[in-house]
Amino acid sequence: MAIAISMVLWVIAHGERDSEQNLDIPVALHGLPDDVVITEQSDTEINVRVQGSRASLRNVTSTSMEYPLNLEGVKPGPAIYDVEASHIEAPRGIKVVSRSPARIELTIEPRGRKNVRIRPDVEGDPAAGFVAGDIVVEPERVWLTGARSDVLRLNEVTTETVELTGLAEPLEKQVRLSLGGGHVWLEEDQPVTIRVQIDSIREPETPTEEVDGNSAGGQQQG
Repeated sequence: MAIAISMVLWVIAHGERDSEQNLDIPVALHGLPDDVVITEQSDTEINVRVQGSRASLRNVTSTSMEYPLNLEGVKPGPAIYDVEASHIEAPRGIKVVSRSPARIELTIEPRGRKNVRIRPDVEGDPAAGFVAGDIVVEPERVWLTGARSDVLRLNEVTTETVELTGLAEPLEKQVRLSLGGGHVWLEEDQPVTIRVQIDSIREPETPTEEVDGNSAGGQQQG
């Protein structure tokens, strides 16, 4: 009886004993002003070591926690934030005992916007006997936004490459735009359509010379 009771108590104590495990939780940015953008971020996740009963830890995942970072009032330039374990809202029965890294570094730039033209990018030759005619893109221009230094250096954006090889009829296609990398994106997500006219090449008609029989006969008689 004593042995059985001891075993039951050991099982209960073992089940309630605190354990620890590591999790990578996402950094959630809040309150970023509309007039700035983030161009560099040292870490997008925080590794935390959590402690709790085994039963509690079974229900904890990387998606059930996050590290909130308040960016209200941030100005252009470098920004450094200490990572505080107390800012992490852990589930009931879970305690955060350590975190890494100790701080998050950001680079903030002012936001810019610019209206630029769209240049169609086509390649290849139509089928034999045909030639590419007018190429039209709708809309002709788009508004870009993003980090001011990246936006202002752009004077145009190009479409994805459209292949004309072997075409024997006009082409109409919705295309994506190449924004040239950097921290630039479309201010408004709208469809872009490219239209390419394919014309046939007509061989010029060879004029035929008419022979005037009477004139020819008259010359012979003379």
